[in-house]
Amino acid sequence: MTITIVPRHAPSIQPDDVWLKIGDWLQRHQATIRIVQWTMVLVYCVLLIVPVFLPLPDRAVYLWTNFTRFAQFIFWGVWWPLVLLTTALVGRIWCGILCPEGAITEFAGGRGRGRAIPRWLMWPGWPTLAFACTTLYGQMTSVYQYPAPTLLILGGSTLAAALIGLLYGRNKRVWCRYLCPVSGVFGLLAKLAPLHFRVDPPLWQLSQLSGTKPKAINCAPLVPIRTMRGASDCHMCGRCSGFRGAIRLARRSPNHEIVHVAGAAAKPWETILIVFGLMGLAVGAFQWSVSPWFVYAKQWMAEWLIENGVTWPLEATAPWWVLTNYPQKNDVMTLLDGALLIAYLLAAALACGATTLSLLALAARSLGPWRTQRFHHLAQSLIPLAGAGVFLGLSGLTVSQLRSDGIVLPFVDLLRLATLAMATFWSGVLCWQMTGTYSQQPARRVLALSLVGLAMTPAVAGWVLLFWIW
Repeated sequence: MTITIVPRHAPSIQPDDVWLKIGDWLQRHQATIRIVQWTMVLVYCVLLIVPVFLPLPDRAVYLWTNFTRFAQFIFWGVWWPLVLLTTALVGRIWCGILCPEGAITEFAGGRGRGRAIPRWLMWPGWPTLAFACTTLYGQMTSVYQYPAPTLLILGGSTLAAALIGLLYGRNKRVWCRYLCPVSGVFGLLAKLAPLHFRVDPPLWQLSQLSGTKPKAINCAPLVPIRTMRGASDCHMCGRCSGFRGAIRLARRSPNHEIVHVAGAAAKPWETILIVFGLMGLAVGAFQWSVSPWFVYAKQWMAEWLIENGVTWPLEATAPWWVLTNYPQKNDVMTLLDGALLIAYLLAAALACGATTLSLLALAARSLGPWRTQRFHHLAQSLIPLAGAGVFLGLSGLTVSQLRSDGIVLPFVDLLRLATLAMATFWSGVLCWQMTGTYSQQPARRVLALSLVGLAMTPAVAGWVLLFWIW
């Protein structure tokens, strides 16, 4: 007879068992997930394509009476803000279960040529460069206001995802892993998620010693799951849950990956995306249309051109797919408008980014002899503030669209202020915990924290100007 002794006060079910069961449910119900994915593809295509064939709405319509306005509101006022929020809360579950592009590129990959992935395609800078280009181009064509630019940018991205799937990989998401314009942003936000698929190396080794060979799994985003330590690259699809008895969905501290994992290797392109992209270019993209500096620069440049007898930049326009051009809506960008827009966004990115980067470098040096890895690690502490800023910018579109239809959301300014304050505080906490891994001297740690706090100032000031001053 075998007697099992159970600790007197041990609970019959551990709290993490709930998450383990959810992960295993995802693993067992991949067919259901496919149905969800293709349903999302259908909804995505309808919202993306149908408005292009409808007349542009006038000011008398509401978002619940006009499909074009409804589609724009869903895309930019609901869809993208929620994607950012859920990624920070539960990891890249959007990518693994709901993303239309992910489903399409994997489907195409299963029926394509399956070529080896070329080295140029795996360059780590593509997501950062693609994010910058799509952000800049989206502002030039007014992507948040009109359906045609939305189709051009989002639809073009989807076609590129399908093409990459047809050419490279076999049942893989090569596009998502290396080229997607938002994969870099999602990878950063997923580091904050309190849920992840945890890999237990001892259990993995034990399963290998047992001699059993489990059924192979297809990790579509090409994650080396045996050595996976964080959630940045994982798409949370659940296919690997329970593999070798060593992978499970589990809780963790939201600070764990950034403090203890992100510093293992320097990732310069992530630093560029955080500092110049999310905390510089994105701020400029949301504020340029109401910026008095932009208006002043435009007036000064126009006067200078007229005084020198050059008027064609004030009159010449470009097709809608180059610069905003909708005469019927009295919304037309001249070549001067376009040039100043590009200059303003690049100036915002460079000014904010250079200031932030310089202060981060001083903070890294204050903790001891210069280490490049430490510098890039400290940049990761800014992820909460960078992500919250983009969320605030997109949710501002939500508020403005609802307000134009007479729907006023209460306490918006208070919620914005609370979000910005909490994100700034969270970044400060991450920085303080990071400094403890590099130095035990309180003076060095306080100095580094103060410098990183100053590094947050340009981005915080940009959002304060947008929401409470301009």
